[in-house]
Amino acid sequence: MADRKYIFVTGGVMSGVGKGITAASIGAILKGRGYNVTAIKIDPYVNVDAGTMNPTEHGEVFVLDDGDETDQDMGNYERFMDITLSRDNYMTTGRVYESVIHRERNLEYGGKCVQVVPHIPLEVIDRIKRAASKAKADITIVEVGGTVGEYENILFLEAIRMMKIKNPDDVISVLVSYLPVPHASGEMKTKPTQHAVRTINGAGIQPDIIIARSESPIDQKRKEKISLFCNVAEECVISAPDADSLYEIPHNFERENIGKIILKKLRLKPGKSDMKDWEELLDNMKSAKTKVKIGVVGKYFGTGDFVLSDAYISVIEAIKHAGFKNNVKTELDWINSEIYEKEPEKINTLSEYDGILVPGGFGGRGVEGKIKAIQFCRENKIPYFGLCYGMQLLTIEFARNILGLKDANTTEIDRETKNPVIDIMLEQKKNLEDKNYGATMRLGAYPAVLKKGTIAYEAYGTEKISERHRHRWEVNPKYIEILEKAGLIFSGISPDRKLMEIAELPKSEHPFFLGTQFHPEFKSTPLKSHPLFFEFVKAAKERSEKN
Repeated sequence: MADRKYIFVTGGVMSGVGKGITAASIGAILKGRGYNVTAIKIDPYVNVDAGTMNPTEHGEVFVLDDGDETDQDMGNYERFMDITLSRDNYMTTGRVYESVIHRERNLEYGGKCVQVVPHIPLEVIDRIKRAASKAKADITIVEVGGTVGEYENILFLEAIRMMKIKNPDDVISVLVSYLPVPHASGEMKTKPTQHAVRTINGAGIQPDIIIARSESPIDQKRKEKISLFCNVAEECVISAPDADSLYEIPHNFERENIGKIILKKLRLKPGKSDMKDWEELLDNMKSAKTKVKIGVVGKYFGTGDFVLSDAYISVIEAIKHAGFKNNVKTELDWINSEIYEKEPEKINTLSEYDGILVPGGFGGRGVEGKIKAIQFCRENKIPYFGLCYGMQLLTIEFARNILGLKDANTTEIDRETKNPVIDIMLEQKKNLEDKNYGATMRLGAYPAVLKKGTIAYEAYGTEKISERHRHRWEVNPKYIEILEKAGLIFSGISPDRKLMEIAELPKSEHPFFLGTQFHPEFKSTPLKSHPLFFEFVKAAKERSEKN
């Protein structure tokens, strides 16, 4: 392809309106039409990456194969488009400024006065084009975080304007805007979207397509109104009502002909749409009758009076993917582990669940409650799946209650414990001593070797795997032998045999009691459920059917 094409996705009216899912859905649609697609997320934070952000404020930190800690929307892109992204596909204000300052210090600007404009937008453009080139993408979708009119993303809008001026046929702009329906009047309002369009017009950008987000489909009258006052064709006002599932959105968009519209505007051949896999997925979702109840025991739930599921979004979606493949409807309950510390008798309520999952995390809050939950699952043969910290706590629970090491702990919580079953990785000690926290954990994809005859091996169907990590602590090598003698199986081990990657109990003793040091949720997609999540939900389904 002579010219690469670019689609910029921005947001109007309010945050959380669905820009990431819109970008991901557009990517899935264009890929279904035969185009090579990649995606980029621009976060307007000064943080260099997402690794230092609080999950209850920003949501999940998504980790790429190359170890980059990114925004959760990168996970949406990978899941919907079934692609593997790299650090070239993610940028923040901090990362852009860091690069420009580094180049200035190295005299790479040849003595010029380095200015916010044009040098910051030019750096943004260079990064966008580099990512597109490395991916050999026909079309690159770029999501700009935040909403139009915010001071912190104006320089990214300037980059869009500059790219559009230079190559008008290669760049289009999609604005995702919210149309509220005030309860008092019951009438869908277009005025906030009109104001959002005026604001982005002020940055020199005219949206080519407006995604009209609302509780219900927009009617013809609203389409006409938005078309008239926002200067877009009626067919380019795409109705995007709330959906029961995220995975209905590509199908909903295609009913509005968004694929044809985009390709026409980019002067590309429309291509035949092939969304067969997505249609089969939707059929499976609708046909599922059996319900499986999964409890997620964690601590990153509260944000004021609300529950923030975004902190575990990849886990949630991976459970759903496994449900699709097992032909069951998965129901998730959020369980704050601290409740079992304050009211121990409530641990018995876990019997109501078909499966319990403890996700990754850090720190000591709620840990004893999680350990009580793990013990209950082991003793009552409730399918249990532990991710990262969830595997470490599985190991501690086993050491305390099977080995009899009642003070077994992780040095993350108790530096003075006499039985540090979980200890800091040797290469991480200096990082903590130097307070070198950013991007210094064990990050990204690492290989592991599986032991034959185990749940893990049967799930993957292969001896060698590669999974993504994000941790500093590990199973202490000094305790591996006694743990194994007591019956804990380390079914996945790093090739150098230093890191225990998967711990499990044999199926003869427990239907599913398994933990992973890595984060399998980062590699699950709706069309390809992760094998361990599939086996976990399968075990939960069997328990549900028995009960």
